[in-house]
Amino acid sequence: MKIIIGITSKNRVSVLPKAIESATAQTYADKVIVVFDDASTDGTPLLQKEYPAVHWIVSAIPRGLMYARNLFLDFEKAELFCSLDDDAWFLSNQSLEVAIAYLAQNPSVGAIAFDILSPDDHPDKKRDATVSYHETNLYIGCGHILRIDCAKQAGGYLKSPGFYGSEEKDLCIRLIDQGYSIVKAQGLYVWHDKTTVSRDIGKQHRSGVCNDLVFTYRRAPWMFLLPVLAYKFLSHFRFSLFYKKAKLIRPCLQGFFDFIKFLFSSNKQRQPVSAAAYKKFMQFN
Repeated sequence: MKIIIGITSKNRVSVLPKAIESATAQTYADKVIVVFDDASTDGTPLLQKEYPAVHWIVSAIPRGLMYARNLFLDFEKAELFCSLDDDAWFLSNQSLEVAIAYLAQNPSVGAIAFDILSPDDHPDKKRDATVSYHETNLYIGCGHILRIDCAKQAGGYLKSPGFYGSEEKDLCIRLIDQGYSIVKAQGLYVWHDKTTVSRDIGKQHRSGVCNDLVFTYRRAPWMFLLPVLAYKFLSHFRFSLFYKKAKLIRPCLQGFFDFIKFLFSSNKQRQPVSAAAYKKFMQFN
């Protein structure tokens, strides 16, 4: 099965090479590495000369992550798409080979979530020496594999008001609604460095709050919609109030306002999943 490894980057010339080299080092042979440069203004375009084997798509204007991911799904005839963040890398060169072998034997699996490690983890966190597979409801954007036909059948990545947040949840719940499962590959590690280069924490939080509420509005069946939305408002506000590393109250309230504006827009796109799919999704939370 041919796989596209897609990396989206913007103004991260200092960290992008490690992600590219990690993708290149994967032992799985039938792969294409594609970098979408989202209108970078640093030295990112100069990296094309250093990595001529990589397919580069350079956008003249900012397009955003969802545009790039949908572009990857249509870029070339392939059966699988691996998403890798520009500040993430595989911890084993055999990760794709092992994961794709599992997908080949399990056609009902629509997506594989890699086991994500990051600086946020406790230093004593143990790493599994062997790989095991467990059904889950979500993959993390910085490292996952999708069956392209399943993703397209579910509608691909949909644009939300904010630039960041909940896009993975939204596609995962639609995959579940289509009858596919999401599986975590415990022990197939991707390191997510969570670099602060070109990252605005307040703007990111505002977007994440808004998009999480939009996700609930779009996908929750009527019987769950109001109580879940009330819970989301309270939990986001509480998290923002007690978060110590940055001031998030203002971005949180701005996210609430963005969601309210969305409700009065013409692009609400409310298409709830079945109650069975929603319950299955929620049981893992």
